[in-house]
Amino acid sequence: MKTRLIIPLLLLSLVAGAEGLRKEAGEVILEPLQKRDSVLVADQFRYGIELKDIAEGTPIALPEIKTEKDSPIEFVGDWQLDSVKVKKTGLYTIKASRILTTWWGGTYELPDIPVLVDGDTLIFKAPAEPLEVKELPMDMETFQAHDIKDQVKFPYTFKEVAPWVLGALVVIGLIYLLIQWLIHRRRAVREKEEAEPAHIKALRKLDRYRGDKFWKADQQKLFYSGVTDALREYIVSRYGVSAMEMTTAEIFADLKGSDIPPELYEEMKALFERADFVKFAKYTATQEENAQVLPQAIGFVTATYQQEIAGQAGNDEKKEA
Repeated sequence: MKTRLIIPLLLLSLVAGAEGLRKEAGEVILEPLQKRDSVLVADQFRYGIELKDIAEGTPIALPEIKTEKDSPIEFVGDWQLDSVKVKKTGLYTIKASRILTTWWGGTYELPDIPVLVDGDTLIFKAPAEPLEVKELPMDMETFQAHDIKDQVKFPYTFKEVAPWVLGALVVIGLIYLLIQWLIHRRRAVREKEEAEPAHIKALRKLDRYRGDKFWKADQQKLFYSGVTDALREYIVSRYGVSAMEMTTAEIFADLKGSDIPPELYEEMKALFERADFVKFAKYTATQEENAQVLPQAIGFVTATYQQEIAGQAGNDEKKEA
């Protein structure tokens, strides 16, 4: 059974019998806010109109829609306007709508919407098909509405899962290749450094401390530690002394009988002792002392390496003789 809904439409600033041309202007927009197959009680709709090619400043009057008392349909809230300017024409497309909801089940014929646009009355026709509202199904044994059923969950198909699995495998593969490349690169750098002669390694590390930027009081500990560590590593490789784990006194006690010239020996011992004062006794070295550090360290490495080369050449001559 169809019920025709009678709703008085009162145009703002427009009374019955107002002058102006009345003409058809398309259908009313009826859009459900809940996307479902059927309309249920309390569902909401956007009920409104669309005006195209409206020039800026055009006067427009929308109707005041009032529902009758105890009406099964109710309009909620005021008119909502949305305008978009069309770039090609410079004119506007205006959408105006209100929220419509239903409280009873049944079939309803919705009203037309008249709109006053620049003195003309445009009539927007209601949808040809009536609004059919269904009530919640009743349990005939208890005469109560059935509970809302849970959403149906369908199992995932291989077609849906395959792209995600493939993407994950690609990402894992790329991460694996990156890790392998980093390991190989680090190993190659380490092997290259290990293959270098001891004096080359020492001179390269000492070169990092050139300049006076490390001579400041708050940088001297780093400066002396870096220089003496490079010399300790060189002493380990050149003389076979476990200098990395020894104190200054222990290192130079083991070097006492080596081929280091006495003046170079005393110079390096004084350098290591000054480094210990800077690192452990908070001693601040002078600019003159800092200026001597790097030349003395480089001179020690160069002189002892040349002694090694000379010794190897002498041994080769003896073997040939």
